[in-house]
Amino acid sequence: MPVHSVASPGLWFVSIAALLVLLVVDFLVTRRPHEVSVKEAAGWSVFYLALPLVFGLWLWFEFGSGQSLEFVTGFVVEKSLSVDNLFVFMLLLAAFSVPAEIQQRVLLYGIVGALVLRGIFIAAGAAMLSAGTWAFLVFGLVLLVSAVKILQTALAGHPEAKDTSKMRSVRLLRRLMPVTDDYRGTRMTVRENGRRALTPLAIVVVAIFATDVVFAIDSVPAVYGITEDPYLVFTTNAFALLGLRALYFVLQSLLTKLVHLNHGLAVILAFIGVKLVLHWAHGVWPAVPTIPTPVSLAVIVVTLGVVTVTSLRSRREETVAGP
Repeated sequence: MPVHSVASPGLWFVSIAALLVLLVVDFLVTRRPHEVSVKEAAGWSVFYLALPLVFGLWLWFEFGSGQSLEFVTGFVVEKSLSVDNLFVFMLLLAAFSVPAEIQQRVLLYGIVGALVLRGIFIAAGAAMLSAGTWAFLVFGLVLLVSAVKILQTALAGHPEAKDTSKMRSVRLLRRLMPVTDDYRGTRMTVRENGRRALTPLAIVVVAIFATDVVFAIDSVPAVYGITEDPYLVFTTNAFALLGLRALYFVLQSLLTKLVHLNHGLAVILAFIGVKLVLHWAHGVWPAVPTIPTPVSLAVIVVTLGVVTVTSLRSRREETVAGP
């Protein structure tokens, strides 16, 4: 089954070039370690939220409302999943006692790693779709399994900070090279006692890369449940990830209050999983109904709205009740 895309090779080139420029700008912004103010983070967050809106409008005028709606729906899904990603980043930054002034550089490395992994998974997903409609069934089952796991975690409560010393990637690095006792700014390696040594910054970056793999497994099939166009899948992931560095500092205090976020993500992933299975079944038995994109967008937005309201109400009731 051929995979259709609105993007020409030229559009792919321009989009990837623009992504690289934005990443370079982010690295320049974070080149001097400093503690990020809420005002600075809010400004960058507004910028990175405006970009996908402008892009969605351009898609509307250039390719029509269908592609634009698919992009917006996919972006909402990816952004909601990225907020859960931020919560894990927060746990890792706390576990490694990362100084406040270099936290945004750590987050930026995590975003770059996530983009690379998303690119690999998107290409693999496109290859699977080209091989046959069975890929929709595989993606759907992956999302249903992920939804069950996320719901189990949600019902058990938010996970405690990870024991990072037990992570395989961290243990392997410590075996291969010595690690300094303290951070050395934004440097990941230093020469100490005549030997090249890693700094704790390198360890936390590797730990974040390892968690990125898990999120890529969920997010790419989820957005393929919205659109089959690899270009739209790529752009939704890119736009959702680019603003994470700034969004982290805006939502840092709010993240712990969204106690029902994982419940909502489980519902969203399960819904998209069912949609993918129905899409596969429709190709085999045309009488099986499919779920249109506008309905998907409505379900996703309503679910996120409900869990936000219930989360904030739950936290308020706990505050009133007291210890």
